Amino acid sequence: MAKESMKARERKRAKTVAKYSEKRKKLKEAGNFLGLQKLPKDASPVRMHNRCKITGRPKGYMRQFGISRVTFREMANKGLIPGVTKASW
Repeated sequence: MAKESMKARERKRAKTVAKYSEKRKKLKEAGNFLGLQKLPKDASPVRMHNRCKITGRPKGYMRQFGISRVTFREMANKGLIPGVTKASW
């Protein structure tokens, strides 16, 4: 499990990105790069990091499901993810 502070920081970044997205878009279209520099650093979507929705694990993230590989395997073995079966031959 990730630290709660790390998960909270990531949620805060997501809010900041959403808050300034329109302003960033307008500044970029106008070519006003000085205005972009004055925005908070966390307003840039590049600074966001994908994390598992359940555990908060930052590595081994599977975009299609929004969870980490570890959580995915546990859930798939329990049959909690529809359409996913274990490959065995």
